[in-house]
Amino acid sequence: MLFRKYHVVVFKDGVGQCRKLKLGGWMPVLIAVLLVVLGGANVYLWKYYRDFGIVASKLGDSEKTVNEQKTQLLSLASKMKILEKDLGRISAFDSKLRVMLNAETGQAQPQSPIGGPENNDFTKSYLTLYRQELLARKMHSFLEELSTEARLEEVQQQELVQNLLVKQETLATTPSIWPAEGWVSSPFGYRVSPFTGKRELHRGIDISGPVGTPIYSPAKGSVVFADRDGAYGLSVCIDHGGGVVTRYAHLHKFAVKSGQAVARGELIGYIGNTGRSTGPHLHYEVSLNGLPVNPLRYILN
Repeated sequence: MLFRKYHVVVFKDGVGQCRKLKLGGWMPVLIAVLLVVLGGANVYLWKYYRDFGIVASKLGDSEKTVNEQKTQLLSLASKMKILEKDLGRISAFDSKLRVMLNAETGQAQPQSPIGGPENNDFTKSYLTLYRQELLARKMHSFLEELSTEARLEEVQQQELVQNLLVKQETLATTPSIWPAEGWVSSPFGYRVSPFTGKRELHRGIDISGPVGTPIYSPAKGSVVFADRDGAYGLSVCIDHGGGVVTRYAHLHKFAVKSGQAVARGELIGYIGNTGRSTGPHLHYEVSLNGLPVNPLRYILN
């Protein structure tokens, strides 16, 4: 049977032609064997295909979980950065109050943010899978340092509260608010004088604003001068006690007189352009025991 020859005749309908094919007896057996092999291979490979589908599904779920964790970690890192900035602002406020009350601790302030220098900011880099554990460790370390810093700050704040209770009168007479609205057009320190062209010490800050802008006393005190004072033009001086004296120059007009007691926030005059001045502004000075100091050292708001 395997060695017989078989003829297959194919007729074309309506044409009258035919085609004859010669097949060996082994051909049907070969076809049957191929079909069996292909069927077995399909069954065999289906198992792997099914396992691959399960693994691919699990991998997709795992990647989704990792992406969610990465998003949460980045969000947590961002919140910690905000918390770090808030703590730094509180610490700076604490330092300013201590300077005002002469209650410095003498401890050196940290020069870099908690958790390391800014160039190690892991929130700006791409988080690959193998870095998840490293990131978590960094965050735990960061939180521990932040917690320690917060506890230290709490102790210092309690100490500061005690100082405030003892020095309430000192705080009341400390010039701690802006005397007028406007913008600082010239800071405290050395500058080139617009009148002489030479480098001179600017003993206060210039707050520019329209003529007639109200000027308020930044603390409790007593007016010791309210008159025209040469290059300062119309000016007011207030003695706050403890060696602290403030000056307000180039006024348009006064709202107080010499010898008058004033409270924090009380109107004392208006911004003007009197004396040696290039435009309407308030020249605001703070002196301590006769020596000029930067007014921004005291301003809290």
